[in-house]
Amino acid sequence: MGYKETYNEWLENPYFDEATKEELKAIANDENEIKERFYADLEFGTAGLRGIIGAGINRMNIYVVRKATQGLANYIIEQGGQDKGVAIAFDSRRMSPEFASEAACCLAANGIKAYIFESLRPTPELSFAVRELGCIAGINITASHNPPEYNGYKVYWEDGAQFTPPHSDGVTAQVNAITDLSSVKTMDKEAAMEAGLYEVIGDAIDDRYIEEVKKQVFSQEAIDKAQDQIKIVYTPLHGTGNIPVRRVLKEIGFEHVYVVPEQELPDGEFPTVSYPNPEAEEAFALGLKMAKEIDADLVLATDPDADRLGVYVKDDKSGEYIPLTGNMSGSLLADYVVGRKKEAYGGTLPEDSAIVKSIVTSNLVDAIAKGYGVDLIEVLTGFKFIGQQMLKFEQTGKGTYLFGLEESYGCLIGTYARDKDAVSASVALCEAAAYYKTQGKTLWDAMIDMYEKYGYYLDAVKAIGLAGIEGLAKIKAIMEELRSNAPTEVGGYKVLSVRDYSKDTITDVATGEVTPTGLPSSNVLYYDMEDGAWLCVRPSGTEPKVKFYYGVKGTSLDDAKEKSEALGASVLDMVNKML
Repeated sequence: MGYKETYNEWLENPYFDEATKEELKAIANDENEIKERFYADLEFGTAGLRGIIGAGINRMNIYVVRKATQGLANYIIEQGGQDKGVAIAFDSRRMSPEFASEAACCLAANGIKAYIFESLRPTPELSFAVRELGCIAGINITASHNPPEYNGYKVYWEDGAQFTPPHSDGVTAQVNAITDLSSVKTMDKEAAMEAGLYEVIGDAIDDRYIEEVKKQVFSQEAIDKAQDQIKIVYTPLHGTGNIPVRRVLKEIGFEHVYVVPEQELPDGEFPTVSYPNPEAEEAFALGLKMAKEIDADLVLATDPDADRLGVYVKDDKSGEYIPLTGNMSGSLLADYVVGRKKEAYGGTLPEDSAIVKSIVTSNLVDAIAKGYGVDLIEVLTGFKFIGQQMLKFEQTGKGTYLFGLEESYGCLIGTYARDKDAVSASVALCEAAAYYKTQGKTLWDAMIDMYEKYGYYLDAVKAIGLAGIEGLAKIKAIMEELRSNAPTEVGGYKVLSVRDYSKDTITDVATGEVTPTGLPSSNVLYYDMEDGAWLCVRPSGTEPKVKFYYGVKGTSLDDAKEKSEALGASVLDMVNKML
């Protein structure tokens, strides 16, 4: 069936409600919009769904959510896990409560109990709830840091991590097998509750989650001693972090926490920012204004589902607030947390200790792992692969998890959850600020100390947005060109080896020798270059973009900045020639 026929089917089929049909009638004369909404199903990929809210098979709406949930239910039943139930959480985005409830009703209609949070909750708490309640799976309605017109649907498996093969493949196959949306099961919410298949959860899980976050505090004595000297500005960016972040900070003793009032309350329109992303400078405009007014030590921002954390720290010497990238804050926390854990172990870490990071995360982490004499495990981009390593440690009894992080502003300290946790990261950064304060240092001082100890590694990312059908074609063409004609040098750095994760190959440029990457197949290219430089290229898994990650190592911070800027310019020049 062509896109126009599918469009007409939605207009004529009594299964679709009148509001949906009115929305579609309004675009009757816009052929391109009809095509964009109906040319293909919204892809159910390895992270679930993410797309623009609206009517159509290529949009996020209750019908697409029901289809995804029916596919998940079919797979759960196939696996014999229907008696364990599914936990469901949602964030502050438009339609998030409605999508969550639709998912719960679909599960109930399939005889699977849904445990649904009473109101918005952070992503890491959903991960925790799956494990705490002994569920077979979890559903999180969120589009993370995407613009307000987006929403999404993430699937978690019983270990608490976003699903990976074979479960991701199995669920995807079941979802794709559904061709008639009207065949999807659902039932009335009240009937589902009466049948004991729709249970609202809240405070009890909150309390247990918060206790686990508090267990990750290693220097309570430093907090007790220095907290009164530290001022913290925090913004939840209209999302889920407001209550849990403030609660934990208060309970462990931080008294001077100032929340940005304009961004405190949940709002799916994200009225103060165009893009609710703690990676973006504009997300900190209001927080920095407040910080300067009260002379704060650090400014924290969590994204709408509170799994990513952005931070600015004050340099007392210059009086300026300095942004820390995800690589910088993640490395700072890795060094701090592993150091405190080493003390907790009596000065000697277990022999099988490991730090886990994604392949696009800073090589500074490699140096930190080497400095502590612990294993460094690299995984594909996506925190679920870090969670997969944690599950492997559990199942084999080999491996002591110390810390996991990825470049995209996400990390996890403990093992209570299996997704990145900005609530815990916020606490850890404030704790570290107190710890270093007792040594007469700021967080920026600690960052410089770390560079001096391990090396001036600096990393960045460039993203090229290419939306729509034509954009997808361009992204595909860029990857094919780089795969077929690998560059021999980038920005003056000679390419030493090429990793093609789709082919599981590492090719030594000088000798032609080919070895395996050892990681699952993924559409990712990675170039190891001389002088510690590197470049990695991959299409975004959550947005219509192709991303270029790169890193350098300098002799000083200024030298590293110059090298990073030059390499970034060369990368963009290379890409522009392909567009």
